[in-house]
Amino acid sequence: MTDTILPTELIEAARRVVERNQALGRRVAVAESCTGGLVAAALTEIPGSSDILEAGFVTYSNDAKIGLLKVSPDVIDTFGAVSIAVAWSMAQAALKVTDADVAVAITGVAGPGGGTVKKPVGTVVFARAERGADPSDIHADRRDFGDLGRGGIRLQATLCALELLLPVEPAP
Repeated sequence: MTDTILPTELIEAARRVVERNQALGRRVAVAESCTGGLVAAALTEIPGSSDILEAGFVTYSNDAKIGLLKVSPDVIDTFGAVSIAVAWSMAQAALKVTDADVAVAITGVAGPGGGTVKKPVGTVVFARAERGADPSDIHADRRDFGDLGRGGIRLQATLCALELLLPVEPAP
């Protein structure tokens, strides 16, 4: 019997993140918006997560993104909160204010409202930043999950974010 309320697939993904980052001595940080802390919650379900989880930021509002992560209001006004520019800014800031080696940011539209024609419900943007990497080498992606319901969108976004926290395997 498990003592978690989180879905098994989330726990297994988090376990892989913890084990693989532990093996490399890497620390991670997350800057979450639409997932509302679910990435950090999944990681902290795993024994040993304190070895790898440096910090988690839940910056749900634009004011929090601006105040806590110093995302430029001009970037939010120009591109919108659900954009590669904002996700990249969030990931870079999470690295800057922590000792993490890698940071992942998530921002999106979980619904049921808030969607637009260009950014419908289910639109989620991810960014990964690594300490020492060229900041102009942007690792970001937009995913359109469709309207899976609020919980479904948050679950899929969390799974994607956990995948981004896995160490990148060197090319053969």
